[in-house]
Amino acid sequence: MDENWIDHRRNDGERVGWIRMIGDGFVAVDVLGRPITEPVDWLQAEEALDGRGLSFLAGPWLLRLPEGDEVRVRIVEVSPDRIRVAEDAMGTASVVGARPQEHTLPFPAPDTLRPVREHGARVLSVSKEHDVLGWAR
Repeated sequence: MDENWIDHRRNDGERVGWIRMIGDGFVAVDVLGRPITEPVDWLQAEEALDGRGLSFLAGPWLLRLPEGDEVRVRIVEVSPDRIRVAEDAMGTASVVGARPQEHTLPFPAPDTLRPVREHGARVLSVSKEHDVLGWAR
């Protein structure tokens, strides 16, 4: 994280991202460290972060592993130091007592972490040999 990033918090004090100056404009950066706007004015950057909030973190994500396979994960921790995700085949990451495999990622989040795009009950994002739930294609 760049020391020039300016913290942006919602009314309850929870951080929802940062605003950084680029030229004459400001870029909104979400809590994963990813830019969500082009250079805009300050108010637009604030509105973008407030509108994005934190709820986008709650959905399922895909993590591409170094071997190239993709696994479905849930984000369990986000900080300017690291991002932790837990493997979540069929929703197991939220089961009480479950100990899913965890992965620690650098901040800002790498491109290997991306949200799952779902259409109804069918997951459209798949790995080379298996779908997100681990079923052979």
